[in-house]
Amino acid sequence: MRLNRFLAAAGLGSRRSCEDHILRGRVSINGSIRKDLSTRVLPEDDIRVNGRVIHAIAPRTILLNKPAGYTTTRSDRHAERTIFELLPSDTGHLFHVGRLDKESEGLLLLTNDGMLAQELMHPSKGVEKEYEVVLDKTFTSQDAALLKKGTRIEGSIARVEAVRQLAPNKIQIILHQGLKRQIRIMLGQLGYKVKRLNRTRLGPLTLRGVKPGSYRDLRKEDLEILRKALSAPKISRSSGPTIKKKLSVKGSPKVPLDVDAQTQRDIELFSDSSSEPLNKQKTSRVAGRPTLRKMPKKSFLGKSGAKRPRKTSPTSARTPQ
Repeated sequence: MRLNRFLAAAGLGSRRSCEDHILRGRVSINGSIRKDLSTRVLPEDDIRVNGRVIHAIAPRTILLNKPAGYTTTRSDRHAERTIFELLPSDTGHLFHVGRLDKESEGLLLLTNDGMLAQELMHPSKGVEKEYEVVLDKTFTSQDAALLKKGTRIEGSIARVEAVRQLAPNKIQIILHQGLKRQIRIMLGQLGYKVKRLNRTRLGPLTLRGVKPGSYRDLRKEDLEILRKALSAPKISRSSGPTIKKKLSVKGSPKVPLDVDAQTQRDIELFSDSSSEPLNKQKTSRVAGRPTLRKMPKKSFLGKSGAKRPRKTSPTSARTPQ
């Protein structure tokens, strides 16, 4: 197998971090430094990182039901308790896929399969993450629409895929993104305080049969279902078929631009408030396509800047009898 995949399977981290080890000249094969990412290794090869022999480890992935109060880290001198205190000593080579805040709880995966971890965390895969959130007050349908419409968090557009009300102050949220503290920040912007945040599902995986503070190893069939979900084609977040609008831009070639409905909404949402939304411009149909309508001139000033005299009819110019 490729060298970076071997290192990831041996528990050195994600594939990207293993590639960094290779490019920095930290990895040797049979006594020779290798910096080529396409290098392949054999079971009998002597592979070392910073002089330490690396042995292949059987892939392992576990599902942990994290309780509140535990920090998602291996070691932190500021953390009172870490998730690894909930796990046996033979899981020390595993690394967590994503993270949950200290006060958040629920489903968390740990693995030594770097490629699986990278696929789960990559935004293009769009893995669904489902949460149950308890709030300090009653949730409204207007705020549900605002969560789906989106907002900005540290320069990124954050939005939720779906919101369902389970009780007056309890909601279910589905995300495809994984921005830091995304749910707490978005709800905080709407004036809510999160009292409890529990991740109940990650793709096809749920917490069924796993009590808070306990874990289970994923079986072969679990991993097959998970990989099948990762390879499945992703459905666009906009409901219904994509609607394309023909827009003409002043000064550009006379070829209409294709803009899908979601892009149109994003343009209107985040464009300068002083500019008029594109779909509200006054247009007229000429030769089967929209063109900007010319508005009448309201100025009575001539080229020199002097006010032009109004035209008078011959009748009004006569001398009164």
